[in-house]
Amino acid sequence: MDLEFITVDKWDEQLWKQMEPVYREAFPSGAKPEGILRGMLERRIAYLHAGLDQQGQVAAMAVTGVVGRTGDKVLIIDCLAVDKKLRGAGTGTWFLGQIRDWAVQEHFVQGIIIEAESGTSDTHKERIHFWERNGFFLTSYVHQYIWVPEPYQAMLLPLDGSGNVPDDGEALFRHINAFHSKAYRKG
Repeated sequence: MDLEFITVDKWDEQLWKQMEPVYREAFPSGAKPEGILRGMLERRIAYLHAGLDQQGQVAAMAVTGVVGRTGDKVLIIDCLAVDKKLRGAGTGTWFLGQIRDWAVQEHFVQGIIIEAESGTSDTHKERIHFWERNGFFLTSYVHQYIWVPEPYQAMLLPLDGSGNVPDDGEALFRHINAFHSKAYRKG
């Protein structure tokens, strides 16, 4: 793949302006407001990742955060999006691999967690299939947030084989909810 992978831990307005169209197109509803994302980086609980093409345009983007302590650290992928013109060409798999390698090398994570909308539509099935093709497994626990109508399920990619990262959905949602609580906290 002929893309450059970058990660920033401070808000970069110029980078965000390039990432935002890919983010908004992939998440037309349910996207975090820019102010929340900015606050997450300012409080140093999140990272922005981008895959840039040869012209410096954003082909893929993600927001992640690391939670847990040494021995059970996990990376939460809050969102991952690929420019719609590049979907189905391996860009998402390449980008996910770059994020995984970064998380292991920089933060020594033992696993990666994502939350997927729980549903039976073709769109839901396609999203879950993408994660499964990349080594994640879907947990059976269905989590219902009080502020959004659709239920979610956690998916896990264990990385070190230690078993330190719980593999049941309810336990994984404790990590996810802790991350969301920090994300929406003021100040």
